[in-house]
Amino acid sequence: MPTEEFDRLAAAAYKGERTSGRRLAARGGVSELDALRQTLTLAAGAAGLDQLLTARAQLRQSEQDRRAAKLEVKAAALAQKRARAQPAPGAWQAWFDGSAHPNPGRLGIGALLCGPQGQRVEISRRAGHGNSGEAEYLALIALLEAAQALRPPQLLVYGDSQVVINDVNQPAAPAAKGLEPHRARVAELLAGLGEVSLRWIPRHRNGAADGLSQQAIASWPAALPGEPADWPTSSRS
Repeated sequence: MPTEEFDRLAAAAYKGERTSGRRLAARGGVSELDALRQTLTLAAGAAGLDQLLTARAQLRQSEQDRRAAKLEVKAAALAQKRARAQPAPGAWQAWFDGSAHPNPGRLGIGALLCGPQGQRVEISRRAGHGNSGEAEYLALIALLEAAQALRPPQLLVYGDSQVVINDVNQPAAPAAKGLEPHRARVAELLAGLGEVSLRWIPRHRNGAADGLSQQAIASWPAALPGEPADWPTSSRS
């Protein structure tokens, strides 16, 4: 029957020592408590059992303290990350999205800017012909052009295009192929603004901008001169 002493010995014993104690109890016909005590006494050697139990208790406490400190560091890092994700007082937030129907095909762009006092600016317009990467970039450009007139002290921009977000956030890397002029225009606009941060979000969190880009696509006429006759008008890219 486990006792307080058995629990204390079991807590101090390593896995191999607990296994040895169970085997000794089975072979020698002694209780598990006596078997574990003998096993740990043998492991303690000249220092004695009490010294071994004290040393291992200190070791356990040290490990618990180390784990607690590690958890505190992780919690602090998470709190800082969440704090950075929150807009500062006076900051504007914005979302952009671009669509090509088909891809390449007709372009529609959408963007939404929201201010701290309830300001709301919507952009939804056709943007010529091209591919989905161009559509995303043109949506971002339209957003930043609108932001220049508003002069926000801080602007947090969200988009679901990893290509565009990564392209803008890594200016030292080569530009995405075929999108070089668009990245250059974005860099020019960013230079004329205050603090701007671009962050990627999944598509399901970009619904407002997506809806505005789809609204722009829907505004295209059924057919235009010079367009391929087999271009569909209802697919999404």
